[in-house]
Amino acid sequence: MSLPAESKIDVLIIGAGPAGLMMATWLARCGVGARIVDKRGTKIFNGQADGLQCRTLEIFDSLGFAHRAWRESNHLLEICLWNPDEHGRIRRSARIPDTIPGISRFQQVVLHQGRIERFLLDAVEEAGSDIRVERGVAPTSIDIDESRVDDDDAHPVTVRLRRLSEEEATPEQAAGSGDDGPPVQDGLFRSNLAPRDDADRLLTAAAAGTEEVVHARYVVGADGAHSWTRRQIGLELEGDSTDYIWGVLDMVPITDFPDIRMRCAIHSADAGSIMVIPRENKLVRLYIQLTTTERVGDEAARADRSKLSPRVILEAAQRIMAPYTISYRKLDWWTAYQIGQRVGTSFAVHDRVFLAGDAVHTHSPKAGQGMNVSMQDSFNLGWKMASVVKGQAHRCILKTYESERRQIAQDLIAFDHKFSRLFSGRPARDVMDTEGISMQEFKTAFEKGHMFASGIAVDYGSSVVVAKDDGHGRVVSDQSAAPHVPVGRRIPSVKVLNQADARPWHLHELLPSNGRWRVLLFPGDVTRDEQRQRLARVAAAFDDEASFLRRHTPVGGRCDDVFEVLTIHRAPRTQVTIFDFPPVLRPYDETDGWSYDRIFVDDVSYHEGHGEMYRAFGIAPAGCLMIVRPDQHVSYVGPLDDPAAVNDFFARFMTDQSRRGSVDSKTPMPAKC
Repeated sequence: MSLPAESKIDVLIIGAGPAGLMMATWLARCGVGARIVDKRGTKIFNGQADGLQCRTLEIFDSLGFAHRAWRESNHLLEICLWNPDEHGRIRRSARIPDTIPGISRFQQVVLHQGRIERFLLDAVEEAGSDIRVERGVAPTSIDIDESRVDDDDAHPVTVRLRRLSEEEATPEQAAGSGDDGPPVQDGLFRSNLAPRDDADRLLTAAAAGTEEVVHARYVVGADGAHSWTRRQIGLELEGDSTDYIWGVLDMVPITDFPDIRMRCAIHSADAGSIMVIPRENKLVRLYIQLTTTERVGDEAARADRSKLSPRVILEAAQRIMAPYTISYRKLDWWTAYQIGQRVGTSFAVHDRVFLAGDAVHTHSPKAGQGMNVSMQDSFNLGWKMASVVKGQAHRCILKTYESERRQIAQDLIAFDHKFSRLFSGRPARDVMDTEGISMQEFKTAFEKGHMFASGIAVDYGSSVVVAKDDGHGRVVSDQSAAPHVPVGRRIPSVKVLNQADARPWHLHELLPSNGRWRVLLFPGDVTRDEQRQRLARVAAAFDDEASFLRRHTPVGGRCDDVFEVLTIHRAPRTQVTIFDFPPVLRPYDETDGWSYDRIFVDDVSYHEGHGEMYRAFGIAPAGCLMIVRPDQHVSYVGPLDDPAAVNDFFARFMTDQSRRGSVDSKTPMPAKC
C-alpha cells in the first residue's frame, strides 16, 4: 500500500463558507501561499445567510467588489413594526430607518450567501493567486507539534486530508418539500437542529478515498457551528439554548399584506412573531416563530426535526399574520433552527490553529449578523497572518485576533440574547402585564441596536497594534489631536480631492485591502509658514535612515510595499501643487515618475461639494497624524509634531528589515512584543 502524498503550505483553511473565503481573499491579495478545503461537493446556490451590513459593504469595497453586491441586492431602507391593537388585530405601529442615516456611505442590503461566496471566489482569482477551493475534501486528523510552535520557519501543524465520495460530499436533504410540490433545497444540514457531522461519519469509507498529509504553518478552522476543527483541538462553545424554534422560508409570496416589500417585525397577540426580509428577484424571507420545546430539567430539548416542513412553517405564518393572507407557488429554500447563543472557550491554540465565524460563536440570524461577523473575523485575522508569514511582523500580533474578536463575539451574544427574547416573547396586553414584552421596549432596543448591527461601532481595545492608554508605558495616542476619530474604530470616510487632478475620492477608496499600513498626515494650511515648517520636519524624520520607512522595508524593496504615507492638507487647492511638498511624500519611480496619488486636499469639489474632513475629524489648525491598519481601523492618533511616535509604534511589532543579511532572508529579528 502506497503512503499518502505529503506537502507543505503556509496556511490551510478548513471550510469554504464566507469566513473561509474571506481569509483566502486576504491571503491571495497579499501573495501568501494557502489552500482551502471544504467537505461539500459544491458551493451553495440557495438560501443560507443573506444580510449585508454597512461595515461589510465597506470591506467589500476595499476588496473591489462592493458594486456587485450593491447592484444585485435588495436595499433595506425602512423597518415597519406591526403589533396587536386593543382588539388583538395586528397593525402598523411605527416606521423607522433601517440604517442610521449618515453613519456610512452604504446601507443594509440583502443578497443570498451563494452570491457573496461567488464574489469572494472571483476576488481570489483576480488577485492572480492559484488558491482554489478543493471541494469534497475533509480533514481526518490534526496534530500540533508543540515543540516547534515558536519556530517562525516551522510547519508545526500536520493535517491529514481525505477525498470524499460523491455521496459523502453531498449534504443530506429532507425527503421532500413537506407538501404536495416538488422537493426544495433546505438548510437543515447546516442548522443547529441537524445532528453533528462527526468525524466518525466521514471515516466510514476511509479506504474509498485518496489521502494526503499537509504540513502547515497555520490552520484556520472556518468550518461552521459543528466545527470539526474546534472539536479536534479540544475547544468548546459555551452558552445556552432557548426554547424558541424558528422556521425560515425563502419564497415569492402571494399576499395582501401591504408591507411585504419592507423589512417588518410582526408581533401577533398570541400566535408568535415574524420577521419579513424582502430580497432580490421578488423573493421574501420569512423568519417565523413556530413553538417552544419541552424542557428536560434545566436544558431545552431538541425540536423534532421530522415534524418540520415548509407546510408547517407556512401555517404558522398564516396564523401570525391573520387576518392578512399569505401563501406561495414558488418556494426557493427553507430551514429551521433553535435559538442559541454560544462563544468558544478560546479562538486559537498556540497561535497556530485559529477558529473563525460560526466555528467559534453562534447566535440567532434575525439581527443580520452571522455572515457579517464571520467574515469580519477572518478580515481581522487575514492581514495579521499574511504579515507574519511574509516576515514583516512578529508573531505576537496574532494574539490580538482573539483579544479583539472575542470581545466582539461576546457583545454580539449579549445583543442577540436581548433582541431574540424581545422578538420571540408575547406582547404585553397592557402596562400591568409584566410577563409580556413591552412593544415600546422592543422598538427602543431595535433603534439602539442599529449602530451595533451596522458593524460601524466595532471598537478594538488597547494592544500592540492599537495605541490606547493601557498603563503599560507603550506608545499612547493623543485623542485630542482628532477627537472625532476614535482610536480602535474604523476610520470614517468623507470626501477629499486629489491635489494633482481635483478628482474627489472617498477616504476609504484610498485605503484598499492590500496589506499595507497607512500613515496619514494632516498638516493643515501649508501656505502658512509654521505649518509648512512642521510638515518639513515630519518629512525629514520619515526620510531618515532610522525611520519606519527604512527599518521595516525589505532590503532592495519599496517602502510602499509595506507602508503608504498619504498627506491631506487644508490650503486652497489652487494655491499649491504637489511639488510644494517634500519628495518623500510623493515618491519617485524611474519608470512611472512622481506619485500623483499621495497628496490630497480638504477642499470643495466642482461637482460633489466639500467633504470638510478637518471639521468632521475635529483636527485643529496645527494638524495631526494618524496610523491606520490594513483593515482600516485606527491604530494611533497624535500631534503632527511627534513623528517619533510613529517610529516607536511600528518598532513594537514590525521586524527590523534593515538588519537582515539579504532580501531573501525570512528570519525575523527577536520579538519586542
